[in-house]
Amino acid sequence: MKVLLINGSPNKNGCTYTALSEIAKTLEGHDIEAEIFWIKTKPIIGCIACGKCAELGKCTFDNDVVNEFVQKAYDADAFVFGSPVYYASANGSMTSFLDRAFYSNSHGSGAEAFKHKPGAVICSARRGGTTATYDQLIKYLGISQMPIISSFYWNMVHGNTPEEVLQDEEGMGTMRQLAHNMAYFLECLEAGKEKGLALTEEEKPRTNFIR
Repeated sequence: MKVLLINGSPNKNGCTYTALSEIAKTLEGHDIEAEIFWIKTKPIIGCIACGKCAELGKCTFDNDVVNEFVQKAYDADAFVFGSPVYYASANGSMTSFLDRAFYSNSHGSGAEAFKHKPGAVICSARRGGTTATYDQLIKYLGISQMPIISSFYWNMVHGNTPEEVLQDEEGMGTMRQLAHNMAYFLECLEAGKEKGLALTEEEKPRTNFIR
């Protein structure tokens, strides 16, 4: 089993990475492979609603990390999306990254990379804005039929430097418990597959508010 952890911070080894690393280390203790994928610092284009992904099976913009990530996502069993807090929301690059990754994948042809796979989101901040960022990020999972993995507190850490994040004992404990919960859920999914359990899925109706 493999969990793909996404570092949405422009700082490769910053506070968000520190939190994700604690999750990765705990997952590996459960014999689950964990890979941290960094979105880097190159500008990430926002979705322009061109609709080309429905034809191409991927985002039409191929000059950043979005399509690279989606290809990796097909081989992953679960995800953790992490972002720093910018003005009480996810940073702009992470928002553009998620908009295109999720939209192009769900509107393209073929299998979907995220559907029915467990996921979690985490955020890091010096002080405030974490709950608003958490609410923003979790919506990508909720609309994609992804079981959401929680912890014993909202998935966030506090600190202005990686060293300060490590001093946030409750935050780091929250990361570890998230990883334990993720491992347990993945093990339950494997047990269900062995028993031949299948998920029932209805065809999605589509309605508009204005007719």
